Amino acid sequence: MAPATLPDWAAAISFGIAGYAVLSVPYFLLVDADPADFDPRPAVRRAIESGRLDLALIAVVNTRHAAHEAADRVRNVPRHAAISAAALLMLLAPASPESAR
Repeated sequence: MAPATLPDWAAAISFGIAGYAVLSVPYFLLVDADPADFDPRPAVRRAIESGRLDLALIAVVNTRHAAHEAADRVRNVPRHAAISAAALLMLLAPASPESAR
């Protein structure tokens, strides 16, 4: 009999976890859970009030503002291209005799 290899061990561990999960389903379906247990708002409120998320909230707001600025820049690209093209055409256009007076 050959010794067990790493894939054999991984399969055995995965099988054990799957068996535990299958046997746990009836317990989790039948346990008496209150809908308030699944409400994340109190925990989120406590985390925000504690100040632990200040840096993350600031980063989110800064990212949001940067995304809006980038969207505005992208939105104005055709306008800037049109202005640049018009300026180049005016530079390349031959001068009329009336403008030389």
